Amino acid sequence: MKKPDASARYRRGGLSMLLAASFALLAACGSQGADPQGAVATAAPAAAESGKPVEIEFWYGLGGKLGDNMKAKIDAFNASQDEVIVTGIAQADYTETEQKLQAAIASNNVPAAVLSANADWARKGYYAPLDELIAAESDFNGDDFVQTFLEGGKVDGKQYFLPMYGSTQIMYYRQDLFKEHGIDPASLTTWEALGEAAAKMTKQEGGKTTVYGWEPMWGEANMTDAVLSRGGSILSEDGKTVTIDSPEWIDTWEQFRKWIHEDKIMRIHSGGQGWEYWYKTIDDVMKGQAAGYTGSSGDQGDLDFKVVAAMEQPGWEGMGAGKPVAGASQAGIPAKATPEQQQAAFKWFMYFMKSENTADWSMKTGYIAVRQSALEDPAFKAFSAKNPQISVPLQQASHASMPFQDPTGGKITDALKVAADQVQINNMPAEQALKEAQATAQSALDRAAK
Repeated sequence: MKKPDASARYRRGGLSMLLAASFALLAACGSQGADPQGAVATAAPAAAESGKPVEIEFWYGLGGKLGDNMKAKIDAFNASQDEVIVTGIAQADYTETEQKLQAAIASNNVPAAVLSANADWARKGYYAPLDELIAAESDFNGDDFVQTFLEGGKVDGKQYFLPMYGSTQIMYYRQDLFKEHGIDPASLTTWEALGEAAAKMTKQEGGKTTVYGWEPMWGEANMTDAVLSRGGSILSEDGKTVTIDSPEWIDTWEQFRKWIHEDKIMRIHSGGQGWEYWYKTIDDVMKGQAAGYTGSSGDQGDLDFKVVAAMEQPGWEGMGAGKPVAGASQAGIPAKATPEQQQAAFKWFMYFMKSENTADWSMKTGYIAVRQSALEDPAFKAFSAKNPQISVPLQQASHASMPFQDPTGGKITDALKVAADQVQINNMPAEQALKEAQATAQSALDRAAK
């Protein structure tokens, strides 16, 4: 399942201290080993000169069936050739992968491949540019990629990251509860209509809600999608002003606050280890304790579609179709990996991105294939005919918003995460939470512009 960096990265307690310490180490060692030019791989064969396979680690923050699927792909790659052996190292989530990578870079002991991307780190030389490897690979075929996914891996015109799979947040609902209440999912094209349906499906006993009409996912991502669908933006057109306290933001987030805290027709699960909150949300729906939830296209591998079905996120009245974000989970190669390891990592990425493999990943997980040719894969065509839910993310991606590129290195996004917690967990009025977030974010943007 996708687990959006948005809600996963914000953690309490010692995280801020860990980040500060790690960045201090990175700064201290930056002049010693962060130069990407000295470690750029050439087009030489991936196997070591000794003839032995090159052994590399691939770090990824995936759990559940998604983690099982990644392990299976790694095993299949290792069995398909004898030049590279990939050892998969799973972390609890994307956040932990990035935390551990910080420490690995600082200690000069990096994995060769990571399911993680950070434009700021690429600019600082912590990631290796991939352009030479791409130019030497005749099978790369850049035109075959979903271009927004491939472009998302570029930093200042250079390709630092490659898309492993695409994702967008869609809606999953229980077919039996919708049928019981006479709700046609095709009619839920607006958030207003969804709110009315959620109220209708909510069940309360003794003043306690026993069945929730809907469950958004913890964090700012779902609510930001709803804002973008209402015409809101994060920055002004000139990029100089943070606009997260506009009426589109305040009205949208306040509506979610009311649904959660006043109407009690929606709820969120928060906190826990890794993706615990995500799986609790899914469990509520699968156990009949919620009529539906907003989750990742990548959740499809964890769901029983005899029980649930999928639909696109709604828009708002008078605003047309929804415009939630669609983007790709990107993988990169740390610059401190040896040239030999970088070649091996690129070979692994190429295998994962092959048309038949990205199609297979999409079928098994629900993530969006990164190559256009995957749609013509015979197995994918046969699967989509029998499993219409697989096409919902593709349909939504056709009118989606681009992922936000934070010019402050994450500080604007962090401010939104704090505001989302204030609204979703602490019942703070959206206007107050967002104005506080805007002030924090604007200050960060002003500093970044100097």
